[in-house]
Amino acid sequence: MKPSSRRGFGGIETWVFDLDNTLYPHHLNLWQQVDARIRDYIVDFLHISHDEAFRLQKDYYRRYGTTMRGLMEEHGLEPDQFLEIVHQIDHSPLTPNPALAAAIAGLPGRKLILTNGTRHHAEAVMRRLEIDQHFEDVFDIKAAELEPKPRPVVYQRFLQRHAVDPTRAAIFEDLARNLEVPHGLGMITVLVVPKGAGIVLREEWELAGRDAPHVDYVTDDLADFLRQILRHICRPG
Repeated sequence: MKPSSRRGFGGIETWVFDLDNTLYPHHLNLWQQVDARIRDYIVDFLHISHDEAFRLQKDYYRRYGTTMRGLMEEHGLEPDQFLEIVHQIDHSPLTPNPALAAAIAGLPGRKLILTNGTRHHAEAVMRRLEIDQHFEDVFDIKAAELEPKPRPVVYQRFLQRHAVDPTRAAIFEDLARNLEVPHGLGMITVLVVPKGAGIVLREEWELAGRDAPHVDYVTDDLADFLRQILRHICRPG
């Protein structure tokens, strides 16, 4: 937790969570399966080598928010087939997380998922973690009209769709850049950086930003952080 953060969670009515690498640890490498399938798709779609596909994939992800958006804008990709294929992964590395489920269940107010992935993928992840019953809805890439975070329009559409007051909301993300717009809108921002995240193959920019002014809190244990929130907001007096 950043000691300079002063705003508390007492007035929060809506709790917004990213999905991949936020609700489950990076080291499970679930997203690495999607990553590999994206790379294979690029090889077939553009008829290029795996090395060149890797370069394009990471470049588009950094510049456009998702590799898919880069392929759409630069190569005219039709997204429906892409989304279906790249999310056909094995979710079995995920196991129930009763500590996280209990912490989320205890939060007062609404809980929502905001993800650049698909609803189908999000629901599969939540079922495996056994936290699905605690969430009101999923705002996925299709609900965002294929626009990815961190584009401001995504957050605007999300807030409007679910009638969320950003000044009474908190958001949890594993990428600091995806917290800049929400912070500007008045949301409390929490960067989730599980232990061992740097061991997994990630770009330097993905791990940066924990000291950025738009990051209110940082945690390496989401369930424990939520328990701390509960202890604070439920404290007598």
